[in-house]
Amino acid sequence: MPNAKPASLPDPPYYAVVFTAIRTEGDNGYAARASEMLQLASAQPGFLGVDAAEGADGLGVTISYWRDEESIASWRNHALHTPTRDEGRERWYETFAVHVAKVERAYGFTRPQI
Repeated sequence: MPNAKPASLPDPPYYAVVFTAIRTEGDNGYAARASEMLQLASAQPGFLGVDAAEGADGLGVTISYWRDEESIASWRNHALHTPTRDEGRERWYETFAVHVAKVERAYGFTRPQI
């Protein structure tokens, strides 16, 4: 993945919503809906970015970053996000966990191009 890179974020503080899941077998419309939800979330006030990865064992982790808790609550209660969460429980996830954390410190590294 040469073009993959971590989300570019402002200086803390901000919030991270960590969604960890094991999906059901098959796509069942998941990829299209996930793309729609990312596009919709990206347009919400307070959205800062997202990082996502899936391991060979099927464990997926998506971390969305938000300016404040009000922005998270607004996204959680969005009219199109709410039914999608319900559909996820019915069709796409065997199990999932959500963790919300305040980021108070952040740093990174990028290897210089030679």
